[in-house]
Amino acid sequence: MKILAALCLLLALGGCSSLLFYPEKGQPITPTAAGLEYRDVALTAADGTRLHGWWLPAKKGVPLKGTVLHLHGNGGNLAYHLGATAWLPEQGYQVLMFDYRGYGLSQGSPSLPGVYLDIAAAFDWLQDQPQVQGLPLIVLGQSLGGAVGVHYLSEHPAQKARLKAMVLDGVPASYREVGQFALSTSWLTWPLQVPLSWLVPDADSAVNAMPGMADVPMLVFHSLDDPIVPLSNGIRLYQAAPPPKVLQLTRGGHVQTFADPVWRQVMLRYLDDPEHFNGVRRLGEIANYPDGPNVTTHFNPDVEPENRP
Repeated sequence: MKILAALCLLLALGGCSSLLFYPEKGQPITPTAAGLEYRDVALTAADGTRLHGWWLPAKKGVPLKGTVLHLHGNGGNLAYHLGATAWLPEQGYQVLMFDYRGYGLSQGSPSLPGVYLDIAAAFDWLQDQPQVQGLPLIVLGQSLGGAVGVHYLSEHPAQKARLKAMVLDGVPASYREVGQFALSTSWLTWPLQVPLSWLVPDADSAVNAMPGMADVPMLVFHSLDDPIVPLSNGIRLYQAAPPPKVLQLTRGGHVQTFADPVWRQVMLRYLDDPEHFNGVRRLGEIANYPDGPNVTTHFNPDVEPENRP
């Protein structure tokens, strides 16, 4: 199964980008299952594709802090990613979740160019909502969603200028490197990892778009245990990001960050002051983002691997 996934990934990035996406149709649950208020949202992309989303209002009685646009990863549909955002309304954040074309109840078939149109449609919808105006806007991108979000925003400075911050979770820096990593995990494909991975075009990878993200404060979550996007790839993405930026190392599986209340609190504290929050340390983890002469660290993500002591 892992071999098949790796080969599909290579085929996808080698020109048939629709194979990069693993959508599921339908809507197995709604936010009601998590005890949340919501309403269905209809978006229309520039090419006429109709998209489906959920609007999660902030909990009544809680001071409204801002709006979060969630960009989910390449598998399932928005129902499978509800856990990443279900905790935010109680904290004063209203959320727009939506499915890319071909996912859930959205029309069409997914492709890299098409998904950029879908992200544009989400920004346009938010622009028209009176309850969003005058409030901070945050993009939360997980896995592939973070990568396509960075690429889109780097090419749309007007949309980028609307952001208070961007939060990335388990986001691949390079499609080519993740493809090579996937091939390296099986003895059958290990000998082919270098020649096959070089067939993967990397032009749309997030690491190439990061120079265009200047002036957007960025929090980069990445798990030490991530079995899909290796830590080294996440560190490379962080290194490419313009300041201000924070790398927050976590534990657990791929994009399982917000299953842990600790990392939810980290994100909330970060959003209170993205310009100055430096992340946290946690027992059993490597210190990150050192600040000041009295901080002891065993690892500096801003130093290239070959230059580390």
